[in-house]
Amino acid sequence: MTTRHLAGLVTGVLIISVLVPVGLSLWLAHRQVEQKFIEELNTYSSRVALRADKVASQGKLALKQMERFEGEPCSNAHLLAMRRVSYSNRYIQEVLYIENNVPACSSLEQKSHAAALPEPGKIFRGGYRAWLTAQNDLGIKRYMVALGTDRYIVMIDPASFIDVIPFGSSQIDAAIIGEAHNIVIASSDRLKPEIIQQLQQAASQHMENNGTLYNIQPFPEMRISIVTWSSALSLQKNWYRQAFIWLPVGLAIGLLSAAFILRILRRIQSPRHRLQDAIQNRDIKVHYQPIVSLSSGKVVGAEALARWQQTDGSYLSPDIFIALAEETGLSESLSHLIIDTVFEEMGKWLQQHPGQHISINLEPSDLASQTLPSHLSKLLNRHHVAPSQIALELTEREFADPKTCAPIITQYRKAGHAIYIDDFGTGYSSLSYLQNLEVDILKIDKSFVDALEYKNVTPHIIEMAKTLKLKMVAEGIETPRQESWLREHGVQYGQGWLYSKALPKSEFILWAEQHL
Repeated sequence: MTTRHLAGLVTGVLIISVLVPVGLSLWLAHRQVEQKFIEELNTYSSRVALRADKVASQGKLALKQMERFEGEPCSNAHLLAMRRVSYSNRYIQEVLYIENNVPACSSLEQKSHAAALPEPGKIFRGGYRAWLTAQNDLGIKRYMVALGTDRYIVMIDPASFIDVIPFGSSQIDAAIIGEAHNIVIASSDRLKPEIIQQLQQAASQHMENNGTLYNIQPFPEMRISIVTWSSALSLQKNWYRQAFIWLPVGLAIGLLSAAFILRILRRIQSPRHRLQDAIQNRDIKVHYQPIVSLSSGKVVGAEALARWQQTDGSYLSPDIFIALAEETGLSESLSHLIIDTVFEEMGKWLQQHPGQHISINLEPSDLASQTLPSHLSKLLNRHHVAPSQIALELTEREFADPKTCAPIITQYRKAGHAIYIDDFGTGYSSLSYLQNLEVDILKIDKSFVDALEYKNVTPHIIEMAKTLKLKMVAEGIETPRQESWLREHGVQYGQGWLYSKALPKSEFILWAEQHL
């Protein structure tokens, strides 16, 4: 991922981390207000339903009271009893006495002239019959709910069913709908017929239309439905109030989330974390720079060099990330990765060519590792590679404390590994350690190879190595003249761009097979 893409990703994540809590807070504010609004509407519908049930129960009680009358029908005593029932029950408008389904008298008149009642719209358990009728002796066209038995009928004003005062913050209207013909029996405000049809066809009890929320609740016992509705304008006003409460909360959470995510992203992009990820993901690869015999020009082995390719295609200098590994305590993990990679990639090739070797660089902290020697031994056995085919390169810094490093170096040499002194002459100022440590090969740093023509240090290094009976590898050979000079002065091996740069596994094996 390029820096530009990473910056875009970070910006996007930060924007989302702010917008999501803010958006969620606004949604919660709207949801809270909407739920409260619907709850008020449902509560009002439930109260209307309770009122309807109470009205129906009162009608049934009135019928039971009249059924207990044992006097002469339509007598003064009978009329008085019907009037008392009608007077004492607030929802009963009239009580009728019927004979063969024809009204004979009522609480309003001694002799009724009304026509025979039609078949009831519904018969309930207990023998109660129900009608929705506009039939009366007064010549008034008004629908009434009739509830009756075989001998008595009570007339109930449908408006009684919706005689409920809303207790919420919004104005709520209600209507009673007759199920038989979708007739509005009673309504606190005008209800359009198309709304009734849409409500009856809706999948749920709730419906919104042109900024008004409707609720329908069937009341099958009376063959009616109760519709309640309220304008959503109050919902919007309440939402604004709730938004002022929730928006600062969402904004605060968003800013905290952004700060937290930014901190995590910074941590993820820290050099240590990137290096740790690269090691865990095996993003750090190994290239192999050939080591050749100056006398024959044939390859004798290679140095394993770590390479870390960046997202833009460039390679980060090993001097940078290896030093970072040392500073952050990741050196041992990095060394394990390189060693594992060497055996995975070159184990079979080394097994096929017993005279070849791979040298691996160790850092100072690697010498103190308790797991590295045993790990090396396991890999040698697993891949059937001789210990002499894995050389270990140590810089002069590792030899700064001979008392500490000498036993470790001796242990590796006894195990069969050759020990290289890398970058000789560029680090540790005292050369006394060469007399006290057992090493095998001294590597002449490229800076001395570059200065062959005008400095006299290199011949002295060569003579010292000969005195200590150390073999030599010259680094950074780039010209035939340098190669010739080094060969003439007794340097056995060399590496550099004159022969090859460091190559990936497959390219190195192809090169090496041509120079065996």
